[in-house]
Amino acid sequence: MKTILYKAETRGHANHGWLDTYHTFSFARYYNPERIQFGALRVVNDDILAGGEGFGTHPHDNMEIVSIPLYGALEHKDSIGNGSVILSGEVQVMSAGTGVSHSEFNANTSDTVNFFQIWILPNKNGVKPRYEQQKFDFDNTKNQLIQIVSPDPKDDGLWFYQNAWFNIGSFDRDYSFDYQIKEENNGLFAMVIEGEFEVNGQKLSKRDALGIWETPSVNIIAKSENARILLIDVPMF
Repeated sequence: MKTILYKAETRGHANHGWLDTYHTFSFARYYNPERIQFGALRVVNDDILAGGEGFGTHPHDNMEIVSIPLYGALEHKDSIGNGSVILSGEVQVMSAGTGVSHSEFNANTSDTVNFFQIWILPNKNGVKPRYEQQKFDFDNTKNQLIQIVSPDPKDDGLWFYQNAWFNIGSFDRDYSFDYQIKEENNGLFAMVIEGEFEVNGQKLSKRDALGIWETPSVNIIAKSENARILLIDVPMF
C-alpha cells in the first residue's frame, strides 16, 4: 500500500478578491512538481466566488469536469445550449470532448458560493461534448455513501468517460466502514469536506486529503459528528 497526504494548509492558494481559491494540484500560477495529479485526477479546486462574480466564457477539450456546490448557487452556461443554476445538493458533469466553451458565475449578487471544481482525464478523447446535472439527497442520508458519478450510464447518479467513481457521505461520530476500491489498478483520493476522519489510521481534518493505492480496501472512521467526506476512486495508470 502507498499513500500521499495532502494537508489543507499545503494547498496552493490565491485570493483575487472576486475569487478565493485553493488548489490541491498544480493549477494556474500554483506549480508543485510533486503535485501534478493523482492518477487520472488532475484538478481539485476549492473555489469561493464573491456575489455576482465568476469565470467568463472559456474553452475546454478532452476533460471530464465535475462541479459540486457546497453552499450557494452556481450559474452555468455553455456553447452546447445549456444554461442552469446548480444549487447545494446538486452536482454537474461536463464532458468537454471535442471542445466546449462555458462560464460559471455566482447566481447570487450578495452571498458567496463555494464549490469544488474537479477535472478528470478521460479514457476516451474526441467525444461529443455533453452536460448533465442531478440533485442528490445529501441532507437526509446518513451513515452511507451516495454515488454521484460513475463510468456507467445505467448506474445511480451521473456518468462520464473514465473508470472512476465519486461518492459523498455524511457520518455520525465513530461510524466505521471499509471502502472497496473498484478496480485493481485504481487508487482512492479521500478528501474531508467537513469534520474529522481517520482514513487507514491517518487523521484528517476539514479539507485534508489522502491518496491511497496498491490496496484493495480502505478503512474510514468518522471522528466527529456530521463528518462529511468525498471519495474519488480513480485509475492510477
